Amino acid sequence: MWRASNPNLSATERERFVNSLMEARRDVGAAKRSGNREAEKAARARVHEAKVALGERGPVWWEDGEADYNRHLVKNTPYARD
Repeated sequence: MWRASNPNLSATERERFVNSLMEARRDVGAAKRSGNREAEKAARARVHEAKVALGERGPVWWEDGEADYNRHLVKNTPYARD
């Protein structure tokens, strides 16, 4: 399961974070193609930072008390079908 972005972000914030995410992902690809492991590691850290800023990783942004099943197989969550 994948967590959705935080719907409480303003359009401007969301656009800025998505642009940062896309740039970091491009940099990951370029670093992999060039074989530069240090640059790849740095770019992957920027991907993570952007995903946290978008609310897709890190602390939960919702306040309903529900658990976070991000990065779990559906079959291992209450959403699994019997």
